[in-house]
Amino acid sequence: MIQLIQNIINGLIIGGTYAMMGIGLTLIFGVMNVVNFSHGEFYMIGAFFLFSTFGLLQIGYVPSIIISLLLVAVFALVVERFLLRPMRDKPLDNGMILTIGLSILLQNVALLIWGGTPKNIDLGMSMSSIEIGSIVVTPVRLIIAVIAIAVILLFGIFLQKTKLGTAVRATFQDRDMASAVGININHIYGLTFIAGSLMAALAGMLLAPIYVLLPTMGDQVNAKAFAVAIAGGLGNFPGAIIAGLLLGVAESLGSAYISSGYKDAIGFVLIVIVLVTKPRWLTGDK
Repeated sequence: MIQLIQNIINGLIIGGTYAMMGIGLTLIFGVMNVVNFSHGEFYMIGAFFLFSTFGLLQIGYVPSIIISLLLVAVFALVVERFLLRPMRDKPLDNGMILTIGLSILLQNVALLIWGGTPKNIDLGMSMSSIEIGSIVVTPVRLIIAVIAIAVILLFGIFLQKTKLGTAVRATFQDRDMASAVGININHIYGLTFIAGSLMAALAGMLLAPIYVLLPTMGDQVNAKAFAVAIAGGLGNFPGAIIAGLLLGVAESLGSAYISSGYKDAIGFVLIVIVLVTKPRWLTGDK
């Protein structure tokens, strides 16, 4: 039983980052009506920016995260302004093809800059585990859990309790009506894409110390982000959180009790079951 609880906790920790990815993706789609196939590449460049600032330039861990997030925000703003904005009133397929092309471009630019050799980030922390009762958690995973929970909660508060968050939700519900009452749609779209991209980039930064870094590392995570967003119901933020946590737990339990080689397949089997059964408590559908 202790081992089962341990695996569930490990899955919830990783699932928190999947939830962040899903929230970012569903936010971009819900507000901007853009199917962002380059979402995983923002996860990748977030991890590599952290590798450059923390691993190569030897800047402190927290300042490195802040600097990396600022760089991602600037890049996301450029992408939204010069690539996505001209696609706004065009067919959905145009934006999809554009983001696929952007994904391929970013992978190759990353390959050119950082090379194809796997990279690692060493936080320099003691590898000794922290014991909480009978549960054992490494310091790195504890950091991931704390930051992921804090970011998800703060984002929820931002959407529900702030004037700007209300404007985002209004644009999500009815763009034309939001524009009619004075909401600057261009600003909201830019903010939305930056926020969604930062969610993906921060997930990459959090997981970078426990995974190897490769220019193609965003591919599989991108698939998981889409799975989480769709299983939770596109535009359903609580659903994306629950689906992300479920995916993380499914992978953890699959690795422990079946085989680590099948953990991704096991997670996606769960997603398929969710899509087929469409449980109302998850998707929010009536």
